[in-house]
Amino acid sequence: MLPPLLAVLLGLWGLERGGSMWRDESVTWQVAHRPLGGIWQLLGEVDAVHGLYYLLMHGVFTAWDGGLWALRLPSVAATALAAAGVAAVARRLVGERAALFAGLAYAVLPPVQMYAQEGRSYALVAAAVVWATYLMLRERWTAYAVVLLVGCWLHEFAVLALLAHAFAGWRSRGWRVAAGAVAALLLPLALVSARQAQQQLGWLGRPSWQDWTAYGVLAVASLLLARGADRELVRVALPLALLPPGLLMAVSLVHPWYVDRYVLYALAGFALLAGARLAAARPGAARGWWPWLLVAALVVPLGWWSVWLRTPDSRKDDVLAVAAAVRERARPGDAVVFMPSRRREWLLSSPAEYGELRDVALARTPEASRSLQGTELSPKAIRAALLASPRVIALMDPADQPLDPYPREAAKREALAAAFERCSVTAVRGARVAVYARPGACG
Repeated sequence: MLPPLLAVLLGLWGLERGGSMWRDESVTWQVAHRPLGGIWQLLGEVDAVHGLYYLLMHGVFTAWDGGLWALRLPSVAATALAAAGVAAVARRLVGERAALFAGLAYAVLPPVQMYAQEGRSYALVAAAVVWATYLMLRERWTAYAVVLLVGCWLHEFAVLALLAHAFAGWRSRGWRVAAGAVAALLLPLALVSARQAQQQLGWLGRPSWQDWTAYGVLAVASLLLARGADRELVRVALPLALLPPGLLMAVSLVHPWYVDRYVLYALAGFALLAGARLAAARPGAARGWWPWLLVAALVVPLGWWSVWLRTPDSRKDDVLAVAAAVRERARPGDAVVFMPSRRREWLLSSPAEYGELRDVALARTPEASRSLQGTELSPKAIRAALLASPRVIALMDPADQPLDPYPREAAKREALAAAFERCSVTAVRGARVAVYARPGACG
């Protein structure tokens, strides 16, 4: 009971993150609030990979439109379920003491804490993969296939867990049949999402040196923890820890698809190895204290990291802070322009603020265009609409971000530079809010 209880307590601690929401969560919020028909139409064009999660969150908001709490509580619950699952797997493979430490280790890992408080699917995917692992060990093949398939439909990169499970399950005909069923039933989503891949993942680059370093640390730590551990535990936990992120990073050298949160569930494998090692570290044994000395050394940095994760600064931006800055500066009749257009997401989750402004570049709304952020007018029409506006609120990326070279974005910049002066610019977490007016009219 302790691992899921700790996961719940950590999840509820600072759940609102200072009243902030970042842009990925804003996508969840605005899509889940669309009618079911609108969600279905969207998934035919983009974001099919998150379709099951959006439908789930639509049900949550229909039952209780509880703002940030409703947005994030499913992830808290899923993280508690995953921590219980890690404990169950460890209990099955090693014993009760290892179960306690493995479940607690999973709950306190900073990335686990981070996505326990995020309105996205990753904590739910982790819970599905962990419990599928347990069902594999119990040889409950129908339940295994169903649970893992749910995880894959929540995010299709959960299918990489199948390859990790093969190390323990490939000898079993039941596993091979279940794995085939999962792969076959995931195929429709894979075909749709493959068509959407460029639009969905085009923003990604190849793994950075930071990504490779983080993976190297995980790999070295996992291999050290696996030394001398129970062979069955190693056969289950080590592939789960290393194979999904390693494969996705390797594929991303050709097709950039890697983001660490896509394979969050791999940390369950690391937690299993860490829990088994801590359980085996007993006073009086040769070198028996070193795991606990390492834990003591990590308490302060992990505590600082945990506190930081519950602040707005822990995410790339804060759409609610952007909306508040716009509310303070906007006047009736002001135009608003998003530079680049995908930053329209900053206001879509604050319809009260967005509705007071004239979105002069917008051609079709997100719902009407079956898209996430809508479609925009031609460059010529955008330029004309801006030049006809006496005052403009421009929402822009931070100054250190590269400018989009597309004609529509160039038209926005050129029109503002040619006919307006910048009255003010305010940096907000991950964004800039600039006010433009005709020369001499800033006052």
